[in-house]
Amino acid sequence: MCYAQKNDQEHQALGRSKGGFSTKIHAVCDALGNPLRFIITPGQRNDCTQALALLDGFVAEAVLGDKGYDANAIIDAIEASGATPVIPPRSNRTIQRLIDLELYKERHKIECLFGFLKHYRRLFSRFDKLKSRFSAFLHFVAALQWLK
Repeated sequence: MCYAQKNDQEHQALGRSKGGFSTKIHAVCDALGNPLRFIITPGQRNDCTQALALLDGFVAEAVLGDKGYDANAIIDAIEASGATPVIPPRSNRTIQRLIDLELYKERHKIECLFGFLKHYRRLFSRFDKLKSRFSAFLHFVAALQWLK
């Protein structure tokens, strides 16, 4: 059994991406743009690796996402839950799926949520060394969004 070291970067959700040393916040919001769930991973982690964990337990009519979430397993899981996937297909797909473009325009609400989060320097700069402290402040800011 391998225990994480006290300063293990992977354990603290710190990693290298194209932009340098970073952390990635994966989020789910409701139709009004209010945050519902966050997952924090190292910066090099793909979006699609966290999609099923983000959606677990939620009931929805439609699930909106960007091209980063276009994977067969994610689409199948969304359809199995009874929701409609509104995720544009990647350009390299052999069979292109059709999506509701009017409904896809509502995806701006998650972008507005991330814009709101980025107003807090402590979040966009990741001053906190520990993942638990970073997550705590992220949830505090999410509570401010709910109170808005």
